[in-house]
Amino acid sequence: MTLNANWSYPTAIRFGAGRISEIADACFVAGIKKPLLVTDRGLAGMEITQKTLNLLDDAGLGRAIFADVDPNPNEKNAAAGVAAYKAGNHDGVIAFGGGSGLDLGKVVAFLAGQSRPIWDFEDIDDWWTRANSDVIAPIVAIPTTAGTGSEVGRASVITNSITQQKKIIFHPKFLPTVVICDPELTVGMPKFITAGTGLDAFAHCVEAYCSPHYHPMSQGMALEGMRLVKEYLPRAYSDATDLEARSHMMSAAAMGATAFQKGLGAIHALSHPIGAIYHTHHGTTNAVCMPAVLQFNKPAIKDTLAEAANYLGISGGFVGFCKFVDELNDSLAIPKSLAGLGIENPDIDRIVSGALIDPSTGGNPIKMTEENTRKLIIEIS
Repeated sequence: MTLNANWSYPTAIRFGAGRISEIADACFVAGIKKPLLVTDRGLAGMEITQKTLNLLDDAGLGRAIFADVDPNPNEKNAAAGVAAYKAGNHDGVIAFGGGSGLDLGKVVAFLAGQSRPIWDFEDIDDWWTRANSDVIAPIVAIPTTAGTGSEVGRASVITNSITQQKKIIFHPKFLPTVVICDPELTVGMPKFITAGTGLDAFAHCVEAYCSPHYHPMSQGMALEGMRLVKEYLPRAYSDATDLEARSHMMSAAAMGATAFQKGLGAIHALSHPIGAIYHTHHGTTNAVCMPAVLQFNKPAIKDTLAEAANYLGISGGFVGFCKFVDELNDSLAIPKSLAGLGIENPDIDRIVSGALIDPSTGGNPIKMTEENTRKLIIEIS
């Protein structure tokens, strides 16, 4: 099977090895003549980034780059990115990288024409309508990891550096005009990033599948996304050059992010404040939280995950599914607790309060309270 195709779900996606070569045409389709490539510091000097800048330069689009992006991007990064965008008289953004580069790139394109502060557009009620939609810059998104799926999302996760809380900034026009999913760009990921990002995609699929909200399209996508991770993450982890595995993981990432329109849950409600306070890797934190959250939600999801286990070829129903998760984590060297992430004596009060106000909380199958959330955090500590 040739893993190369053009999709339009939920936006225009050019999928396949080597398709980064189409970056100039993607900008043309998006109406971008002077792009600013937004990425993170680690990627700025890497070969894949320089190759992309060369392709842009050769096409007469310049090679402007902004890379002052933290692993958990914040409003300071956003302000600096907007300043660079305006100083360069850019007319569009290429969001390039993992979740941090993609999220910050989308925010820069969004904020550059707005007059209100970033927190006025948090994903609360209809706050997104406060934005002037006519001045949002076009976006081309290029993921270099296979995890967050931010390339197909209508929101960005931005950390408030003062309150140390992760906030969801939302607008329908965050959705990029064109996405290039080129698995060759993910080959250079270190093993721990391959593992953490892959398990982020898995967490998106699991939580979307278990969410009690009604969205059968997302339900089906979440189920198949889980299967792709089950089959191909171990291969991508063991052999970085396995392009078939890298391709399927890139699909799983986009599928997970599309599926969680149905909802997320306690895994993300916990990992968001933990990451904001302690700056842990998001996907790895999700993986650490997952086993305890599955048990926490067992009364509501036992039968649901038994059905998923049947589809995935896992015997033993819910118990078998949980055993698979434990074994997958072990095979990918995922720590078993927050202590394994370097978090000693976590501030449980702050994590609890952050979790209970996180938007993901509303999608959890079991109602999260101060008491049961505290017990959950103690269990994963």
